[in-house]
Amino acid sequence: MSKFTHHIFVCGKCKPSKRRPKADSHDPGKLRAALKKEIKRLGIKADVRANDSGCLDQCDDGQVVVIYPQAIWYGGVGVEDAERIIHETILAGNILEDLRIPDELLRCGKAAKKDKSTAAEPTQGD
Repeated sequence: MSKFTHHIFVCGKCKPSKRRPKADSHDPGKLRAALKKEIKRLGIKADVRANDSGCLDQCDDGQVVVIYPQAIWYGGVGVEDAERIIHETILAGNILEDLRIPDELLRCGKAAKKDKSTAAEPTQGD
């Protein structure tokens, strides 16, 4: 079996987005099901996988989807975005800027390490 070209993680612990409110479409189970349905319909199950994830630590961004190995982070994602994600990002390689979480707002990688190292630095007088 070959490696997946894309692995889609759907946050199962998210809250409605403060930055991109889509409360009517906020449903992790339905979003994952919609992604899987489109993947199956297009016959790309051998290359693309959609899974639930635990907390992705981006709660202010509502329903979060992360696509690896490309490390594309989408927030405020609704069920209605599933087909567009598959067609535009997975198949065409385009990033959906209206859903993309800017790097400076991500709580992972270099930004998270910087925050932790800054918090751990002693202040004057310690």
